[in-house]
Amino acid sequence: MSRLAERFAALRQAQRAGLVIFVTAGDPHPDLTVDLLHALVAAGADVLELGVPFSDPMADGPVIQRASERALAHGMDLRRVLDMVQTFRQTDRTTPLVLMGYLNPIEQMGVARFAAAAATAGVDGVLTVDLPFDEEPEHAAALKAAGLDSIFLLAPTSGPERAQAVAAQASGFLYYVSVRGVTGAGQVDLADVQAHVEALKAHTTLPIGVGFGVRTPQAAARIAGFADAVVVGSAVIEQLEAAAAAGITGPAALSGAVEQVRALRAGIDAAGGTR
Repeated sequence: MSRLAERFAALRQAQRAGLVIFVTAGDPHPDLTVDLLHALVAAGADVLELGVPFSDPMADGPVIQRASERALAHGMDLRRVLDMVQTFRQTDRTTPLVLMGYLNPIEQMGVARFAAAAATAGVDGVLTVDLPFDEEPEHAAALKAAGLDSIFLLAPTSGPERAQAVAAQASGFLYYVSVRGVTGAGQVDLADVQAHVEALKAHTTLPIGVGFGVRTPQAAARIAGFADAVVVGSAVIEQLEAAAAAGITGPAALSGAVEQVRALRAGIDAAGGTR
């Protein structure tokens, strides 16, 4: 059983919704990324999404775009991201970690080579934002051969047939996009999201995480009432950005992000569990 499957099974047994936290590798500084990952887990993250910096992050809002720019300015690339994962795994062998990024860096490395390197480093799943589930079948095949989960975004505009098809190809969990737009953007209509998630549950037994636009413990608590996991990125990265703007460096630069995760975890736990 994969780390993702084990984690979601444990959450289901405990009747708790999971908390998935996204950060960009190399932001605010490459020397802090591994420490940040450990701190996020200690603060209550159940699953980590580590963003691979990319020069044209089309699905990301301005907050994550700026995080990618800062990371790229520090010389981050896919190989360095995998090195960070390997370092993280030296002391954390249980927390699931998903790479989230774009196809171009993977193609530059070579899909089969990337999949093997990611698995060796300790990656559990891959979400390639700009790769639809029904294109590049060799990509999914390479991930499967390496024992990696293929995680897909499911948009609010996806019809029932496409939702079923995506669910049939995915593994690990399904990532339901709560807004029409980029990460961190727009107001989330939680009643509409709930209706879509409940309809989706009729077509899959995979856990469903809800993200894009989730910013507050209150919103996280509401989503925890009907989804298997809450996914948050921009609201956490904003705390890292604020620390940098204030001239805070070193481990102290991580404290705001860590406190944000603690608040999100408390909000989710206060909601109780229905899964």
